[in-house]
Parts: sequence; structure tokens; C-alpha cells
Amino acid sequence: MIAVITWFAGIFYLPRLYVYHAAAEDTASRERFKIMERKLYRGIMWPSMVVVIALGTWLISFNPAYYLQSGWLHAKLALVVLLVGYHLYCGKLNQMFKQDQNHRSHVWYRWFNELPVFVLIAIVILVVVRPF
Repeated sequence: MIAVITWFAGIFYLPRLYVYHAAAEDTASRERFKIMERKLYRGIMWPSMVVVIALGTWLISFNPAYYLQSGWLHAKLALVVLLVGYHLYCGKLNQMFKQDQNHRSHVWYRWFNELPVFVLIAIVILVVVRPF
């Protein structure tokens, strides 16, 4: 659970840093955001994501016949794949900011920041309710 919490903390916070970075007007602030974004992405988000995927795979290995026949798990895994894609896209955005090639506004990043909230809500509902 700790890895899931830290991964989601990074998924929520990194795009928020992008909001502030995109709105920053001075060089010192932009350079500070680059450091913060790099450390969060590489030092917290990547290790957390790897641990989440490894432990999830390990959990499924305890009873693969049950888990692999559960529709709710298939839906949850599809959402996790979306999160991994979001995570990787954040890495692409990191590179754009690192090279000073961002062309999006802080408003775009505010909307981008909201997407994983819906995925988290859906995953929690699937895990708790197990509707199918």
C-alpha cells in the first residue's frame, strides 16, 4: 500500500509542478522546477511504480485461477495500464520542460492534473465493490 500511495502522490504532484513551471516567468524558478520534477519522477515515482507492479504480479501469483477469472481485476489492470501510460507521458513532459520546449499553458496542465483522480476512484470502487 505504501508504494501505491507514494506512486499516486507523485502522479498527483508532478503535474501540479508542471502547472507552476508553465506559469513561471523567471529563470531561477524554472531551473528549480526542473530539479524538483526530475527528483520526483526518477527518485519517487519510478521506484514506486516498479514496486506496485511487482507486488501486484506477486499477489496474482498466489491464486492465478481466481484472479485471472475475475472481471473486476481485468478492469483494474486496464486502469493500471492507463496509469503507467500517464506516468510515461509525464516523463515525456519532463523532458520537454528540461529542454525548455514546453508549449502548453498552465491551464492545460491543471486539466491534465485531474485525469488520474478519475482512474483512482474507479480502481478503488473496483477493488472494494468487485462488481463483476
